[in-house]
Amino acid sequence: MDNIDMQEWGTFKDCLKAPIYRWFTYPAGFSFKAAMHSFDQEKLVKGSTVYDPFMGSGTTNLAAKTMGINSYGVEAHPFVFPITKCKLNWNINIDKVYTELHNIKIKVRQTINISDEKKKAIVEQSFPELVLKCFLPNTLFELLIIRDYIRDIVDEDVKLFLNTGLICCLREVSIAATGWPYIAPNKIKITSLSKDGLGSYINFITKMLDDVHYFNFLYGDLTSEHHIFLGDSRDTTNIIPAETADHIFTSPPYLNNFDYADRTRLEMYFIGDANCWADICNNVRTKLITSATTQINRKDEKWQFSKDFITDNPEEYIFLKDAVENLGELRLTKGGKKSYDFLVLGYFNDLYKILKDNYRILKPNTTAKYILGDSAPYGVHIPTDELIAKIGCNIGFDSYRIDVLRTRGDKWKENPQRHNVKLRESIVTLFKKN
Repeated sequence: MDNIDMQEWGTFKDCLKAPIYRWFTYPAGFSFKAAMHSFDQEKLVKGSTVYDPFMGSGTTNLAAKTMGINSYGVEAHPFVFPITKCKLNWNINIDKVYTELHNIKIKVRQTINISDEKKKAIVEQSFPELVLKCFLPNTLFELLIIRDYIRDIVDEDVKLFLNTGLICCLREVSIAATGWPYIAPNKIKITSLSKDGLGSYINFITKMLDDVHYFNFLYGDLTSEHHIFLGDSRDTTNIIPAETADHIFTSPPYLNNFDYADRTRLEMYFIGDANCWADICNNVRTKLITSATTQINRKDEKWQFSKDFITDNPEEYIFLKDAVENLGELRLTKGGKKSYDFLVLGYFNDLYKILKDNYRILKPNTTAKYILGDSAPYGVHIPTDELIAKIGCNIGFDSYRIDVLRTRGDKWKENPQRHNVKLRESIVTLFKKN
């Protein structure tokens, strides 16, 4: 791969048009080509095993499956996890899918004589305000009929497949500006005004079935095992044995205040996994590693560097302690008073635990690669890649290498509220010998 290709490794761009990868464009994803290149570089072969502690929508695991490589994955987001499970299942009973799709058509068409006023009243009773603002009432009513029918399907694999398709087509038919990662209900997306819920859903499911057929045609002869878990990658001792993986390829959340829980709010509200902000906080945000100030309650006593972190990383602790104290003073001078100080503290506490667990999982003479971005909250530069690399060596890795992929933040340079620190995106490689 040339340098131009590498610049896009930390983005989801090449996944947007690739079969199966494109089903759910989870925000802040990375390139499947980067994962495949890394597998080749590490000389992984059929029967090798890779691990992704931040599985997300399954880019690493799906890339492994297309190469006949086994994989493990852990994801803490309860909404995203089933989507990856669906992406990895190419043995879906296509006949059953078509049968249920036919039944869905009948179910929706049976409502044709219901008045627009009645449909509007039904959806208003069924969804939070955010969802109501994002769809035309008739479209939302059709989507509601589909959602409720899917809930009663007995075959779990078919239910998951059809539900994943419904989730994935929501932003396509929304009349609000809903491009990742933000939702703008007050901005009308004119291209969606003529789309109907049922037609768009059928088209998306058809595309999903085509993708499965295509992947089975290309890779169906390759056999591999994939063990994925909804859980906490800070400690996987009960689910992943020691010295299991031949390689780790992942992209941890960046230290840039990106709230992964909030970014799936539209879908969770629609499906019924959450009905309000408190549900998002309790059901998702509390389960994720620290990467956003919205996760922080300053009254919580947990916002201290762990004793193990301080013992294992004395130099990094001194640097981060000074940065945290600086940010604590700066926040009091800012209008938003964002808790960047505790964000930095919690982030490195969590990454330290994950790195230790990653080291345990890796076999000797292997590598772990992390796509990372640095950060400068309130203008205080936190060189995340260098810190993660050094912490990795402190807990047992023998050496590291940092490869810069691209610079970041240039599009904000005209914003007077932004800092002028030059940021970058990198791949940190940690080497484990024994």
